[in-house]
Amino acid sequence: MNEVPILSVKDLAVSYKTRKGQVDAVRDVSFDICEGENLGLVGESGCGKSTVAFSIVNFLGPNGFVSNGQILFKGQELRGRSEEELRKLRGADIAMVYQEPMSALNPSMMIRDQLAESLVIHRGMKREDAYRECEEALHRVYMPDVEGVMKRYSFQLSGGQQQRVLIAMAMLNNPALLIMDEPTTALDVTVEAAVLDLIAELKQKYRTATLYISHNLGVVARVSDKVAVMYAGEVVEYATTKDIYARPTHPYTKGLMRCLPDVDAPKGTRVLVPIPGRVPSPDQVPAGCIFAPRCEHRKDTCDVGRPQLLEVATGHLVRCSSAMEWYAQPIDAAHRIPPPPSREAPPVVLDAESVKTYYPVPFKTVKGLFGMEKRRYVRAVDDVSVTVQRGRTLGIVGESGCGKSTLAKTIVGLEPLRGGKVDFLGIDVTKPIQKRSLSTIRELQMVFQDPNGTLNPSYSVGDQIAESLKRFRTVPSGEVYGEVVRLLRAVKLNENYYHRLPRQMSGGEKQRVGIARAIASNPAMVVCDEPVSALDVSVQAAVLNVLVEVQQQHDTAMILISHDLSAVRFFSDDVAVMYLGRIVEIGPCEAIYSPPSHPYTAALLAAVPRPDPTLEQKNIRLSGVVPSAVNPPSGCRFHTRCPFVMKGVCDVEEPPVQDIGNGHKIVCHLPTEQLYHLNP
Repeated sequence: MNEVPILSVKDLAVSYKTRKGQVDAVRDVSFDICEGENLGLVGESGCGKSTVAFSIVNFLGPNGFVSNGQILFKGQELRGRSEEELRKLRGADIAMVYQEPMSALNPSMMIRDQLAESLVIHRGMKREDAYRECEEALHRVYMPDVEGVMKRYSFQLSGGQQQRVLIAMAMLNNPALLIMDEPTTALDVTVEAAVLDLIAELKQKYRTATLYISHNLGVVARVSDKVAVMYAGEVVEYATTKDIYARPTHPYTKGLMRCLPDVDAPKGTRVLVPIPGRVPSPDQVPAGCIFAPRCEHRKDTCDVGRPQLLEVATGHLVRCSSAMEWYAQPIDAAHRIPPPPSREAPPVVLDAESVKTYYPVPFKTVKGLFGMEKRRYVRAVDDVSVTVQRGRTLGIVGESGCGKSTLAKTIVGLEPLRGGKVDFLGIDVTKPIQKRSLSTIRELQMVFQDPNGTLNPSYSVGDQIAESLKRFRTVPSGEVYGEVVRLLRAVKLNENYYHRLPRQMSGGEKQRVGIARAIASNPAMVVCDEPVSALDVSVQAAVLNVLVEVQQQHDTAMILISHDLSAVRFFSDDVAVMYLGRIVEIGPCEAIYSPPSHPYTAALLAAVPRPDPTLEQKNIRLSGVVPSAVNPPSGCRFHTRCPFVMKGVCDVEEPPVQDIGNGHKIVCHLPTEQLYHLNP
């Protein structure tokens, strides 16, 4: 009880000097982190989470400053310290892992030199000794091929490998405080699981105090001891992890919980309830309760005076005038609905058979027979067959580099086929998009992962949607404006958005514009490539709901590509699991999410972080990285990482296709009886 916290933040306020005057980005934030403790800081983008982290290490930029409060590190005030004093602390006693590893690593330095720099500067080690310690640090974060990684540059590593380098760098000097800002947001679910395992191990082994920032409530539930929920620069709820997930009290916390798709809930049995509106900008914070404009329980008294943190139970603080009224009330019983009635088999919209998409490797040739040179290829998609029916969704899951997006682009016509055949609405569409008819293009549209790369920054979003209507002649020219407004409303945007430029919209709003443009021609099929991967949970819920409504209203066939298995479960009827260019398991969604499972599928499901800290998760982890698609392994392509590999069989023979029944197929050497025991 008398332990001095490693980090103690008291009444913290952070402000920025702007042309409009001083803007308060963070107000009245307080929390403690003790040795060996992990505090999760959650909230939507723009809530001030990263600002709190940057204020601790004084990385606020030239116009940012701490305007009030205390930041105590081991009982000593950090405010007012000179830059030289802070530089000695940073990297030694206080370390930070940033959200974007590519921008945190120097592309002109080898990994070994970037790692060794911390040891040379802070501990005065000789460079050769530092290299040896850096190799040990990379082994601790389960980095494959450590010697090779040490001699590479950051751009030669995958995102997961870059993030592990950052974590190894942060832990080199065994810091007392580790700050992690969205360290797993852009990672595959398997890499994310390995990183979270590592964080838990560091906490147990080195007693490191950790501040973990994330918008993913499942991740926070797994790694944190306490949780602070931030909204618009203030902490609105603060409690132990078990208490805040069992009894969320603030309307904002409950709203975040209702936005989460449930990996255990089949399609059509759960409704996502997005939080209306958006986080206010720091210069437009309401005078009363900051959450009142978006709160479904708003009262007249909420607009008068800022509520204080109230203790609704021991250690459970809530910033709401009605906190005692909402405490311990259930939130999800009203948001489950009965499954939809089954219907007869709908007609097939897409039939892709033995699709192959290869990319030639530039400037790399090998000697073939008779001294002739043979070109090598990246086998991104290698003999894949899928079928999509009217009004149904095929979810395609797998790690980065398995060929999901390449398959989608091949179907749409953005990548040429090397082999196989694609039939769409009974028409052979194996030709690239430039040679397809306008009617075929109109019936097959795509929603891309990054809306910034697909929206023209010089034109209003209304004009860009109108251009699709004009090109495909969906409506008469005199009705274009009205149809654009209808499409905007269909994706939950009003008429005012017609004349907005893309830069005047949030990421979720731009993604909805992309959906509106894709459905403008009333297509028979829409391909969605990671449409919600980088969005906040509330925005993700809104986008998924829009896709569901579009499918229900127009009976549209869809393909959903995602590494989020919860989103795939919420939206998909059928699922295909891809690994290294091939499908290893395919079938109805309900069959995929319950045994029997391919070992790769079981590992993906076991890695999904659940928003329930009381659950014990199966530890089915994959070692190593995805092999090269230029020279895939012999036999089963998954055997190099499979925890159940049978030597002499899996590494030699191609695995058979086992038909489990009801369209469920698994490509594996393991007998069906053994597959039934792989329950994630």
